[in-house]
Amino acid sequence: MESAQAPSDQLLYQSETFAVYADRVTQNLYEAAALSPTALISNYQSPANDQFSRGIDFKFSLNGKDNELPVGVNHFLVLYPEGDEGIVSPLITFGQTYTDTRPVPADDFLEQNVRFRIRLDMRPVLEAFARQGYYQDYRGERIYQSDFRGVYVAGNAEPLSWDFENLPSREGMQLQDPDGDGIYETTLVLNPYNPENFTANRWELTEDISAYPQYRSSQLLVDALYAMSLEEMKLDVRPDQTFMAGEKWNGVWTRDISYSIVLALAAIEPQISKNSLMAKVKDGRIIQDTGTGGSWPVSTDRTTWALAAWEVYAVTGDQQWLRQAYDIIKKSAEEDLQVAFNEQTGLFKGESSFLDWRKQSYPQWMGPVPIYLSETLGTNVVHYETYQILGRMAQLLGEPAERWQQVAQRVKQGLNKHLWQPDRGFYGQYLYGNAYLALSPRAEALGEALAVLYGVADAGQVQQVISRTPMTAFGATSIYPQIPNVPPYHNEGIWPFVQAYWNWAAARAGNEQALLHGLAATYRSAALFLTNKENFVASTGDFNGTEINSDRQLWSVAGNLAMVYRVFFGMQFEPGGIRFSPSVPEVYGGQRSLTNFRYRNAVLQLELSGWGNQIEQMELDGRVLDEPFIPADLQGEHRVLIRLSNSPYPQKPYAVVDNHFSLPAPEVQFTQQALRWQPVAGAVQYQIWQNGSLAAESADTQYPLGNGLAAYAEYMVAAVDEAGWPSFFSEPVQVVDPARVQLIEAEQLAPAASLQYEGYSGKGFVELSRQQNTHISFRVQVPQAGEYLLDVRFSNGSGPVNTDNKAAIRSLYVGEAYAGPVVMPQLGTEEWSNWGRSNPLRLQLQQGENQLQLRFMPWNENMNSEVNRAMLDQIRLIRL
Repeated sequence: MESAQAPSDQLLYQSETFAVYADRVTQNLYEAAALSPTALISNYQSPANDQFSRGIDFKFSLNGKDNELPVGVNHFLVLYPEGDEGIVSPLITFGQTYTDTRPVPADDFLEQNVRFRIRLDMRPVLEAFARQGYYQDYRGERIYQSDFRGVYVAGNAEPLSWDFENLPSREGMQLQDPDGDGIYETTLVLNPYNPENFTANRWELTEDISAYPQYRSSQLLVDALYAMSLEEMKLDVRPDQTFMAGEKWNGVWTRDISYSIVLALAAIEPQISKNSLMAKVKDGRIIQDTGTGGSWPVSTDRTTWALAAWEVYAVTGDQQWLRQAYDIIKKSAEEDLQVAFNEQTGLFKGESSFLDWRKQSYPQWMGPVPIYLSETLGTNVVHYETYQILGRMAQLLGEPAERWQQVAQRVKQGLNKHLWQPDRGFYGQYLYGNAYLALSPRAEALGEALAVLYGVADAGQVQQVISRTPMTAFGATSIYPQIPNVPPYHNEGIWPFVQAYWNWAAARAGNEQALLHGLAATYRSAALFLTNKENFVASTGDFNGTEINSDRQLWSVAGNLAMVYRVFFGMQFEPGGIRFSPSVPEVYGGQRSLTNFRYRNAVLQLELSGWGNQIEQMELDGRVLDEPFIPADLQGEHRVLIRLSNSPYPQKPYAVVDNHFSLPAPEVQFTQQALRWQPVAGAVQYQIWQNGSLAAESADTQYPLGNGLAAYAEYMVAAVDEAGWPSFFSEPVQVVDPARVQLIEAEQLAPAASLQYEGYSGKGFVELSRQQNTHISFRVQVPQAGEYLLDVRFSNGSGPVNTDNKAAIRSLYVGEAYAGPVVMPQLGTEEWSNWGRSNPLRLQLQQGENQLQLRFMPWNENMNSEVNRAMLDQIRLIRL
């Protein structure tokens, strides 16, 4: 069916920022237009080069850590080039703030391609190395000379970045001292003119996409973007017939392929979807991509694989795939239950799904251990659906399903008990802290959408989530509000695939205004940029300015296609067939077709007319159907007609709000029997939290604890702004009676290692590996029965803080009872003198002697499978 195109002046969406028409998008001076279903033009140019401020903030970094100056304190310089040499910084001493007092002009910007030579006096650090073997930073942490890997510069102006962990891999960020005088330098080019900052001015279909479903509608723009997305999907297929993550991401990534397969790719490329999923399986278990602290179990969203595997089965009905996928998911789920499940909350630990760049979604103080401890919205919805899927698969295979169903219900209950915010009307992003956790009230758009789509939210919650989760002018930000002093990527970023899940959820909820805004956000960016970008900046809508960006990002591609399959046609694949629940806003009404849709042994020619979300009549080959469902056993070609009732959607609230940044988190110290912190600019009050509960609210910057201190308490403080949004919590401050603390040196339990590392306590430390000290037994004497906290002091230099796959894991036993995992993530490449504390475990001990054991168990295998190594320095036991 060839649909008549709507008039070019048909307005689909308009705001103060941009407008979307049936055949074009306009935004200020820029316009993109569809010339035909297979051609688009755009005159969009990123304005970033024209507005590069002369004032820049920067600071220095030892070993790729934020350790020169306190958080939020930076060097500041106003830039005016002088001759051919460009700009030369004054000589800045490491650890001493330099502030240029010249004003920054509001309407005078830095020239392009300006050379900037940065000069740093490192002699205080080098002298400390020579004098005592280490440099102590402003927080009191020691960087040992033996662990020193280099000094780097970070900042807020391209090519500078605040991404400290990745500084060692960014060209030009390391300062050098070739003549050995202690003065380190590097030269950068600021405001670089980059052709990638400008879009192509034309897209025209060149790939053969005739094997895929063909879409035509009354909106020429949508037709062209659909064709562009099919082409980009083809270009994202690697020679090995798996999906790459995007033009700049050639690898196969578990979460990228999984979210993409669920959105759209299982429906039209089931075999490549299978290939991609199996590429992320090793030793019969799902691979967690490299990530924070050495990957799993700091990150646990590998179970997105299960969502995709079920979608492939629902599309294909492949019984062999069902059995294969079930066994893989089951093995992975068993490991997660042993290492990542919190029996007290009913939630799984681990990083926010897809938000796997810690400073982009967590406070600065949170390293890999606190991130492992966090219990996050999106990741737990994924776990909930994974156990639902295990239950379904088990029933289909004739295996016991009750256990999986029970776990799923516990997770759902945990989400609604611990993360739901009745006052705000959406879920909080995560629980975080240390031994005691409290909720971050930030919204997390992907998790909110998944909670709607997978049934975690009940009917009333669904309506609140869609109407009350904050949305900005250019779309759904990954989190809201934004984190201050963190450049756009996950933070202050809009990801088209997240927007796609949000749109799908808005359609499910029947909120037309939410859906209109979401569709406009999707089509604006794809049309102006002439590609499905990875992300773009929330405040400007520009693709330039995020930390990393890629064209034809796979899940963005899938998200665009999903607007046709999941929203307009409302396709839901089930083992027995396809169920339809179309959602077409009134302005998108008219005729649309989806032809050559290959489904199992059938080819469907789908036609949809009208608007709304109520089906008036549906026909299969001229026969009126009793329900909107196409059975899976069809063979050959069939015609499906769906006529919508043209009934208005129920009116539901929806509001676009200004983008907002929360305040910085306070830095809190415990001195003279009180918590104390410096004032946070913009704070109207402070929240003081004790052991995961709000203890007080105060305008003061101190909180006396008195002389009668609790046996053990953890305190966190948040600064609240005028809009009522709290900052992140401060790093937990532990207050404990020393008489309740018992320290056990590791070298008393096993032979001390002969390695020449520094900074350990006692007389040495013990090496843990897959071959050495795989079973350590020890006894502890306690004065009374009750609850105790146990953690260990460790080092793990097997990899960086931000990536790789060598987190060390061991199992703790009390007697013969499993008490939980001891997780010792990577803390820095070859930084074996960098010591940290593991996750705390709660133990029930009996009075007198208790036998404890650290064991290396099968479920302690990390994602590397070869290196599972840490240095054990000390065991700490605290009586609660």
